[in-house]
Amino acid sequence: MKDKKHKIWNKGITRRKMLKTMATAAGTAIGAGAFSGFPMVWAQKLKDVKLLHVGSPYSIPAEIAKQATKDLGFEIESQALASDVLQTRVLTQAKTVDIADLSYVVWPRVIPRGVCQGIEISKIKEWNNMVPIFTQGKNADGSPSSMEGSAPYKLMYLEKPDARKTVKKQTDYALSVPTIYNADTLGIRPDLINRPIEKWSELFNPEFRGKAGLIDYPGVGIMDSAMAIESMGKHKYADKGNMTREEIDLTVGYLKKLKAQGHWRAFWTHFDESVNLMASGEVIIQSMWSPAVTAVRARGIPCVYQPLKEGYRAWGNSLGIMKHLSGLKLEAAYEYLNWYLSGWYGGFIARQGYYSAVPSTAKKFLTSDEWNYWYEGKPAQNDILDPYGKAQEKAGHVRDGGSFWERMGKIACWNAVMKEDRYLTKKWNEFVAS
Repeated sequence: MKDKKHKIWNKGITRRKMLKTMATAAGTAIGAGAFSGFPMVWAQKLKDVKLLHVGSPYSIPAEIAKQATKDLGFEIESQALASDVLQTRVLTQAKTVDIADLSYVVWPRVIPRGVCQGIEISKIKEWNNMVPIFTQGKNADGSPSSMEGSAPYKLMYLEKPDARKTVKKQTDYALSVPTIYNADTLGIRPDLINRPIEKWSELFNPEFRGKAGLIDYPGVGIMDSAMAIESMGKHKYADKGNMTREEIDLTVGYLKKLKAQGHWRAFWTHFDESVNLMASGEVIIQSMWSPAVTAVRARGIPCVYQPLKEGYRAWGNSLGIMKHLSGLKLEAAYEYLNWYLSGWYGGFIARQGYYSAVPSTAKKFLTSDEWNYWYEGKPAQNDILDPYGKAQEKAGHVRDGGSFWERMGKIACWNAVMKEDRYLTKKWNEFVAS
């Protein structure tokens, strides 16, 4: 990686530069008798600040904390936890966390507990450069982004710092700061299908009986299934991310029918399972994640993350500041959030196929070829490398789905935890066991 990619790209004197410079100079100033005033007390203590960032493995690889610590001058410690453990930690041991890195799926359960504090939008430097899906609920062309499921815009704003519910209008306070997100679709083996796949309904096509796969996670598997059912014209859901009991029964009933016919080859729960099923040819169409498709192709096996007429199912994560932070630790938390949006993180996750909430800063940490490939949908001029320098796509390849807005501008729904989640889980388990 080029040295220039490690620079902080904000021009002029920023709070981050000021705090870091003051921390470096504090010892000398005190020794010379220059110590006086509250700001210098903060500067002296800055180097001793430690923030604990707790999140999921896909959102906080160890490299993130290392780079942030290097750039900021105070320590960032990260802990990656399984989703259920993470949620429990934030809800029941809130004071053991400083920065909560949560999926938008989880936030509706966290907000009423009052364990996080509202974020002052005026302190987030790149707020106005953020993708409008998050801040305005709109796509780049001004058209409304989907509000089905846990759409980020619905969970963005608070009326006041200690509010325990969000509001559907722009205010001075945010619940959290968006970071990593993507648009999901179906993975296919084009060499074993040998014809165009254009609609979600293909997931249920009898042609693929015994060769179809579905993710065994109720909240996601049910939404992929709903996309297919809508595509077939069987039912129109008011909100695929918040089904009624009747809609859950309808959807699960259809899945059971398909299972009785031998349609499903497998229900996968882990990343590697989805890769192996597709690579072996046991499954040729299934729920899939973008990096899993790349992993199949890395074995020299054709695999496509197929754009579909009805659009994508999206997901995203964001960072929240825990309620107990105050004083210097709170200031440090704001600096950390600003660092997150300043570009290094955005460049790192782009090489995994994920998007940054502020693409303009991520661009500064990508080569022109990387930017054109990951965000513009143009053919790669050179082999595309992952964050660790390993080749993952060959020169000439075009990213499945095309450009950023060709993907994110076609969101049909967002991952969510439904109000009838317990009922859904019960019915889903019955389906898998049937």
